[in-house]
Amino acid sequence: MRSEEDRPVAGFPFSAVVGQDQLRLALILCAVHPGIGGVLVRGEKGTAKSTVVRALTALLPAVDDAGTTRPARLVELPVGATEDRVIGSIDLEKVLRDGERAFQPGLLAAAHQGVLYVDEVNLLHDHLVDVLLDAAAMGRVHIERDGISHSHPAKFVLVGTMNPEEGELRPQLLDRFGLAVDVAASRDVDVRMEVVRRRLDYERDPEAFVARYESADEELAAEILTAREKLDSVELSNRELRRIASLCASFDVDGMRADLVLARTATAHAAWRGDSEVTAEDVRVAAELTLPHRRRRDPFDEPGLDQQQLDDALEQADQDAQSQVEDDARDREPENPEDRGPDEDRGPEDGGPEDGGPDDEGPDDDGPEDPDGPGGGVRATDRPSAPPAGEFKAKLLEVPGVGEGAPGRRSRSMSSRGRVVRSTRERGHGLHLTSTVFAAAESQVARGRTAGRLRLAPADLRGAIREGREGNLIVFVVDASGSMAARDRLSAVTGAVVSLLRDAYQRRDKVAVITVRGREAELVLPPTSSVDIAVRRLQSMRTGGKSPLAEGFLRAREVVLRERLRDPQRRALVVTLTDGRATGGKDALHRARVAAHLLADASVASIVVDCETGLVRLGLAAELARELRGGYVRLAELSAQQVAGVVRAAA
Repeated sequence: MRSEEDRPVAGFPFSAVVGQDQLRLALILCAVHPGIGGVLVRGEKGTAKSTVVRALTALLPAVDDAGTTRPARLVELPVGATEDRVIGSIDLEKVLRDGERAFQPGLLAAAHQGVLYVDEVNLLHDHLVDVLLDAAAMGRVHIERDGISHSHPAKFVLVGTMNPEEGELRPQLLDRFGLAVDVAASRDVDVRMEVVRRRLDYERDPEAFVARYESADEELAAEILTAREKLDSVELSNRELRRIASLCASFDVDGMRADLVLARTATAHAAWRGDSEVTAEDVRVAAELTLPHRRRRDPFDEPGLDQQQLDDALEQADQDAQSQVEDDARDREPENPEDRGPDEDRGPEDGGPEDGGPDDEGPDDDGPEDPDGPGGGVRATDRPSAPPAGEFKAKLLEVPGVGEGAPGRRSRSMSSRGRVVRSTRERGHGLHLTSTVFAAAESQVARGRTAGRLRLAPADLRGAIREGREGNLIVFVVDASGSMAARDRLSAVTGAVVSLLRDAYQRRDKVAVITVRGREAELVLPPTSSVDIAVRRLQSMRTGGKSPLAEGFLRAREVVLRERLRDPQRRALVVTLTDGRATGGKDALHRARVAAHLLADASVASIVVDCETGLVRLGLAAELARELRGGYVRLAELSAQQVAGVVRAAA
């Protein structure tokens, strides 16, 4: 008999959660229609994200599995899980006992027809993200490894929770979440009191607390099952489908997945309400859950939907739908001359309209021709700053070699949590079980084994070599001197740095920003993970004066060396944006070269982005790149291919 301490603690009831109505609704709709694809829950710590998700399990309808009925599962995928644990691996027990190669399914197989839950999904390693993307896209998992070929279905509702302060998701994974909800603690005192009261009651007596809400949870589960059974009979009219398509077009979302998810969500909401037809209100609710994370183009953009923009888009969609209904009605009218209006049969000879006639809009209807073209009206002095020349893709900027730094998404690293790339006779990062078993199998005859368990020896042990990605320290040295202050050039430089900062945000780097102008190099942002602050500091950057590049390189070296003491395994990359015209102080160019040489001697990887323009070029930035023994690229030529060459040259 279990003691009181051994008895499992009952989970917090779904019906007992106070507030978080939008999150509760999103989870319920995914339970009604698993084809929606799942929910991404974004919010600060302490907002009951994980509690609500785990409470969903009790409401899920039972599933048919190999001729039997079983409860749906909520399977948790730990951030630090190995690839073998996620997709499955060789069944070592069967190998050791019977000498047969057999497959042991992983977490994705266990989550089939249920929910796969990833807490802190934004911290999930890239090799596991790739596995999730493949499974979500195909609905199956295919394994070809260690002499095993296996395939099994893996259709699940993906639910992830994350704190945005810890970094963003890869766009591909973000798009796989059907719905997204931003949660925050209520500022209403009564609500906060009730949250605390219920939590304390639960901790005092979990079983009694769960019993109090048992009937409410059972009622919710029955309603979900009823809605799921009704789902196929819900009608999505062409009018509402046009409304959905118009909404997605208005918000300029990429691809067609948003349209499909919005349609499924609106249908699920209608079924949840008990209606047999999708209405405009269903579409609005679905849009609030489907579009926020798909319209976000930049990690520094504020999440969520602007309600006024949504209202305007819905109004326009309604007008489009009504116009289409009227057009369809006219198309169905019989061709009877007596039904035509007095002018409908009149041709040009009768004074009726024709192309270019008086009833058509001519080129002069909107007044004088706009020099800025159609939809103009923007004066030259009102134009935004010029963007960086060429398409900028910073994802290939990485520190050469292989490090062992903090988990991230930029440079190669050997990691205890990365994917297994090979085995070794050394210790490695954990035991490579398959290679160990195979090494032992070759010696079984010599060891006299004829039956029973595998006979192992110390020489059989093989370590696992794992490779992952690490986050780096990116130090930006931005030349803000007078020679760089020309509006177009500074705009291009600023745009390039923002692109790099955006990339650093997504790859979990630490960043620092140093500006050089006048007589000094100013550390405007010490090393931090909050790169959105770097963007704000950059936007308020002062420009003008001389260019003390030597001080900039020395300050960068100081920052890197100081950070090495705090975090020895985090490698650094110095990115300098300059035209190379050092003018600050006596013999400024020579001192800049010496300082660059000192930075290189400290084994710091670097890249110089040459911002020099004009027909006559001095090539000073290229000389500095050689002194730094790093990469070099011109700002105007900054593309993925050019950066790839820079990284290889710096290796």
